Amino acid sequence: MTKKVSVRLIILFLVFGVLMALIRVDLVAQPAAERSIQALVITGGHDFDRPAFFAMLHGFENIEYTEVRHPKANDLYGSEKGARADVLVFYDMYDTISSRQQSEFTALLEQGAGMVFLHHSLASYQEWEEFLHVVGGRYHLEPYTEGGDTIAASTYRHDVEIPVEIHDSDHPVTSGLEDFVIHDEVYGNCQILPEVHPLLKTNHPESLPYLAWTNKYKNSRIVYIQLGHDAHAYRDPNYQRLVRQAIIWTAID
Repeated sequence: MTKKVSVRLIILFLVFGVLMALIRVDLVAQPAAERSIQALVITGGHDFDRPAFFAMLHGFENIEYTEVRHPKANDLYGSEKGARADVLVFYDMYDTISSRQQSEFTALLEQGAGMVFLHHSLASYQEWEEFLHVVGGRYHLEPYTEGGDTIAASTYRHDVEIPVEIHDSDHPVTSGLEDFVIHDEVYGNCQILPEVHPLLKTNHPESLPYLAWTNKYKNSRIVYIQLGHDAHAYRDPNYQRLVRQAIIWTAID
């Protein structure tokens, strides 16, 4: 091999090395909205329009999802699959969880796993007090006591036109959204903790005042969205945008 050819090979190797380094930097720096987010979707305990719901999720660009149903979902929290997920999306309404599974759930929050809770998931784990502080609120299936007072159980009504006001238009979860009206289900008389950060609100007389909020628990970002009962909501572009942006925001390290 001649000296001239050797120099050319060295230059080619150097150029190749620089290009590979740039590619690696680009992959590391790539924002969550532009990379493939791995989501685990937790379901079970409440019926829903499965084709319409998963059609919505399937349409979310750069988000890949795997469904895990209860009772198997509770064993997911302490698994490698649970640890690898960028975000867990809860569309369940399940009440049974062991002390071990509770510990594994909170361990995920210590690790910073993002969590998005949708609609009826607000009623899950009624007897687990800490779950109230994870989500930032609770739909009470039975009357409960707070500050010495007895509070009536939460309420609901289907097929309602709900006026939605953007409470925090500067937040990434509500980015690009304007006030809208959605055909959905209202929840009333739900408990909302004072430390949550409201994103959406409504003046509907049968609804809780906030329709979406963020919460911080341990090292994780939490979003709860009350909307999302059926296909009327799943097909609403405002709702689709809200859910997709909630997934992206909670998945960001």
